[in-house]
Amino acid sequence: MNIRQRLTLLIALTFAALLLIGGFAVFQSRGSSTEVKTVTEGVVPSALASVELMSQLKDVQIAALASVSATDAVDISKTQIELSSKKESLQRALRLQFDQADSDAQRGLIKQAEESLSNYFGSIDDTVKFKLAGQQEMAEANMSATVDQYLREQISIIETVQIEKRRSKDEAIASVNRNMEQTTTALTMITLGAVIGLGGLGLILYRQITRPIADMQEKMTEIATSQDFTHRVPVTRQDEIGRSIVAFNAMIEKIQESSEVVKQKNADIHAMLHNIPQGILTVVPGSTVHPEYSAYLETILETTDIADRSVMELVFTNTRCGSDILSQVETAMSACIGEDSMNFDFNAHLLVHEIEKDMADGRTKILDLSWSPITDDADTVVRLMLCIWDVTQLRQLELQAKEQKRELAVIGEILAVNQEKFHAFIDGARRFVSENESLLKQSGDAPTAVTSPEVIAGLFRNMHTIKGNARTYGLLHLTNLVHEAEQTYDDMRKAPDTPWDLMLMISQLESVAAELDKYDHINNVKLGRKGPGRRGGVDKFLMVPKERIEFAIAAIDRAADSSAVDQMQTLKDLRQAMYMLGTEKVESVLSGVIDSLPSLAIELGKEAPITTIDDQGIVVRAQATDLLKNIFMHLYRNSMDHGIEDAYQRTAAGKSPRGRIHLVLNMLDDALTLRLSDDGRGLAVGFIRKKAIESGIITQDQHLSPEETAQLIFEGGFSTAAVVTEVSGRGVGMDAVRGFVEAEGGTIALRFTSDVDSDEFRPFETVITLPAKYAIRAEVHV
Repeated sequence: MNIRQRLTLLIALTFAALLLIGGFAVFQSRGSSTEVKTVTEGVVPSALASVELMSQLKDVQIAALASVSATDAVDISKTQIELSSKKESLQRALRLQFDQADSDAQRGLIKQAEESLSNYFGSIDDTVKFKLAGQQEMAEANMSATVDQYLREQISIIETVQIEKRRSKDEAIASVNRNMEQTTTALTMITLGAVIGLGGLGLILYRQITRPIADMQEKMTEIATSQDFTHRVPVTRQDEIGRSIVAFNAMIEKIQESSEVVKQKNADIHAMLHNIPQGILTVVPGSTVHPEYSAYLETILETTDIADRSVMELVFTNTRCGSDILSQVETAMSACIGEDSMNFDFNAHLLVHEIEKDMADGRTKILDLSWSPITDDADTVVRLMLCIWDVTQLRQLELQAKEQKRELAVIGEILAVNQEKFHAFIDGARRFVSENESLLKQSGDAPTAVTSPEVIAGLFRNMHTIKGNARTYGLLHLTNLVHEAEQTYDDMRKAPDTPWDLMLMISQLESVAAELDKYDHINNVKLGRKGPGRRGGVDKFLMVPKERIEFAIAAIDRAADSSAVDQMQTLKDLRQAMYMLGTEKVESVLSGVIDSLPSLAIELGKEAPITTIDDQGIVVRAQATDLLKNIFMHLYRNSMDHGIEDAYQRTAAGKSPRGRIHLVLNMLDDALTLRLSDDGRGLAVGFIRKKAIESGIITQDQHLSPEETAQLIFEGGFSTAAVVTEVSGRGVGMDAVRGFVEAEGGTIALRFTSDVDSDEFRPFETVITLPAKYAIRAEVHV
């Protein structure tokens, strides 16, 4: 019998056995095929879909980050549309996972994931709202806190779902393997019963059925162990096993595609971290830097030695932070990491938010620091995220803008002052600064300088006068600077044991002089207001109107043909006219002081006063203009502050709401007399005596007449003000006035204008007498 016959006989003889074996094999094969199909088309794709959930979630996070970093509303709108699309896709994927769940645990986890997803997108919507409202910092803070918290929660749930899916997949694959092994074992046992007759057929069946199943089982195990999804099971047949192998290969291909997508997403995030122009690092327990940080951090800190270093050493070395601040920052970080997030809220204010760091090449960088907590599901801070920006150029631009703004303000102040008055003020202020420099140089570092009240009083008086004149003209930036030097002198006046710091006082004078130069430079160069007022001293040069010279020449020409009497009159008129050259009306001299009274009245809460000047035809020489300005700057301000009441008090006393200040000039006995009075409440003689006793100017048992008591206000340091203000209260005004008057050979005194002898308020006038050389009575006009 040939092989064919033998096979035919074998087939015929073993037909019944073959029916039994074949039926059993087909039954087992179909069962195994069904189970494999369930695994390849059900369990495994479901597991793959759970992996895709993580990729979709990362897509959502990238879109959320893009919405926060978007620069305009159009970009934000695009990201919102993208987020909405990704939300629907993620929800469909979760619903599919729920439908494919094979246990209550999986369905419960997916339900939890759906709830967490709703919270996650809600927090993203809140972040976008902050962004649309222009609250960038709130958007970033919400992104770093709430959105990240729900993201971590979502990731945790999805990872758990993946674990459950992988467990189901592994169990299904294991079940398939067990069933296949059972099938193989059963077929082997049955085949052994008919091995003699069906050996050849059994071998064929073994090769056609058992080996492909074993190969597929081996590949499944290998892929499951190595997670290398590039492997494929060769397809050598087109029956149920071949179709199962095809389905298995398709499943592996999908897993490979999903893995590539996940890798690409991770690469995108990694690329974003390495290309974002911002320094980002995380601080882990022990205050060290986590190895993962943004690449730009190396550019900002100019070092590659970052990972695992102490953040205090990396960031805060060579900064301007003191040891107390550094200790405070280190303690605050330790108090936050590993503790409830509430601890960060309590200690965030202790973390430095801007530092100046000296670099290796001598440059200084200004770094902006932003701290954020990274928490786990239990709201425990596991890390601190530190974002670092290099804001050096930004701060420089801000400084330049501030300086330009200040210069514009100074220009406005200067333009509000008459050109000649401004130059006169600068000249006077420089003279006072020069006097102070001379006083300091004469005193030196000698201890006797500290015990010299005259020196300190002179220093203070000069600086106080500069400040008063600056305030009069509204030069506020200069006023504030002069106030610092004035305060130094005031401290020494009130506390004689104050150390004599010569270097400090010289430095303050230099600052005042520099500020004066700056004002002068802006006026002369930038505003082009150089001169008049910058000409030579008035003792040597005079500005004379051209028409006056022409009129004088014409008078001389007419006198040549006139009588002797007319010639004498002409000479007398010309002589008088020559005396009038270089003179100015007092009203013009004091215009700057008087013009400043309305703003002073507003500052004091009073009505602007009515000022009148009765010059009786007297004009003053140019040499006296600065003197009169310095004197009456104090006197007019003193009348406004201490004399004239506010509108309510004046109305209650039957007076007009606006006070009056009256100045009268007179030439008597070759002396110029100026009398200043106001309709205020007058001098409180009793109160002046009380303050003088408290100040140690007089003793309790020292008896003075009311007139003598009134003169006490000229003593250095005397003041009746209840509090020290920018206007008064330092006890220098009348003292300064007396110093100015007496320095020019004049006198000053207070005289009561009422005969009523009372310690209450008494009306008075301030009487100033100056040498006649400073004024002349106008009798003719040439």
